[in-house]
Amino acid sequence: MFRRCSALALVLVVLLAGVAPPARADPRPSGLAWGACPDDLPNVPPDPLVRCARLRLPVDWSQPRGATFELAVARRAARVPDRRVGTLVFGPGGPGDSGVERIRRGDRFSEELLDRFDLVSLDPRTVARTAAPVCAPDPALRRPPVPLSGQADFDAVVAYNRALWDRCRPTSPVFDHADTLSTVRDLEALRRALGERRLSFHGSSYGTLLGQQYAERYPHRARAVVLEGVFDHSLDVPSFVRTQAVALQDAFDEFVSWCDRSTGCALHGSDVRAVWAGVLARADRGAYAPRTAFDVTAVALGLLARPRWPELAAAVQGMAAGASPPAVDLPLSVAAFCADWPVEVRDHDEYAALVRTAAAAAPDVRYGAGLLAVHTCLGWPAPVRNPPHRLRVHTRTPVLLLNARHDPRTGYAWAVNVAEQLGRHGRLVTYDGWGHGTYERSACTVAVVDRYLVDLTVPAPGTRCPAV
Repeated sequence: MFRRCSALALVLVVLLAGVAPPARADPRPSGLAWGACPDDLPNVPPDPLVRCARLRLPVDWSQPRGATFELAVARRAARVPDRRVGTLVFGPGGPGDSGVERIRRGDRFSEELLDRFDLVSLDPRTVARTAAPVCAPDPALRRPPVPLSGQADFDAVVAYNRALWDRCRPTSPVFDHADTLSTVRDLEALRRALGERRLSFHGSSYGTLLGQQYAERYPHRARAVVLEGVFDHSLDVPSFVRTQAVALQDAFDEFVSWCDRSTGCALHGSDVRAVWAGVLARADRGAYAPRTAFDVTAVALGLLARPRWPELAAAVQGMAAGASPPAVDLPLSVAAFCADWPVEVRDHDEYAALVRTAAAAAPDVRYGAGLLAVHTCLGWPAPVRNPPHRLRVHTRTPVLLLNARHDPRTGYAWAVNVAEQLGRHGRLVTYDGWGHGTYERSACTVAVVDRYLVDLTVPAPGTRCPAV
């Protein structure tokens, strides 16, 4: 999921779980020796306010005295030390986004947060500077495109995935321990190493799962938790695929409405749905081979996340004229995602049923991101390390949820469902606009989050921010 989401959002099965046992104190983490960050980001010169460190932690938290790895961490010092509130930890999305790079760029935070918090983030397990695997697919194996066309394709994807993971595993000590529950333990160790009595946390997209599960395991350590672009970790596979498709269809509907009313749309004056359907029909006939109709849908998934409506209109116009679908990068940290979302799909018949579920929910866009998630994790060992369940959170300060009404990756229905699970321990703020990732969308969204993080001011029930 993504965001960008942002990442991409992706697959699960409900396995009802009981209340987690009281969290035991983790072994004392090694200290943080802050130093200069490596000069390895293009167009991002070293900043004297930013320092980097590595935190040595257990590979397997059930064996705290066993093998270890180093967690990459970055900190941007508060610009106004006399007004400093404390430390705010940012949870990156994806899974696969680098929190270290977010801190070094400093482009994810308001002026007030930059002034008043030490801003800290991490590269989670298997991401970027934290034991990222170095592996490549087996060139002798074929990976069929989405959607799969029969049992032979299904078997080929399972074989391809397992061979890839076998090549990845020896290159990363945490490949089989990259689930979010393990990262929750890493986050608690980071809090202790930072010397913070309680944690202030802002998670984005897939990073909201880290925030949810931290608040669930360590409620007494949660000072303030923001969930922006909310993941719902309580759905079975069909529900996950259906809601992902619904979210993308809703965002596409908003794009069509914009085209109908805006002369800035390259398709203005056309029947946009008919043009789009024609592009998908061309893909079905193999006009863009080896690209498929899913690759066409991925263009919408990528460009609706901001949203970048003019670019999407131009891309659709180009594809209608015969141009191939633009390449869309939908990165995903497989070791993290597949350990959190079980894909209990046994054969092509069950897979085909999911394709029909998505198409029924999204008649224009057909697929959504859920099918990519299924494709990515077919063959992962079961049971997974972090099975989905309904949240049971009891924090002193309610968790703050922020979601756009028209989000193609973490649909609004997910935020509503997570808010219902949190009950009085959560508060949902709705941005009545578009896209994935809403904190910096307007003065209203910035103010709601900043007042919560700085002053612990919980917005009133039903708070909404107008679209801009």
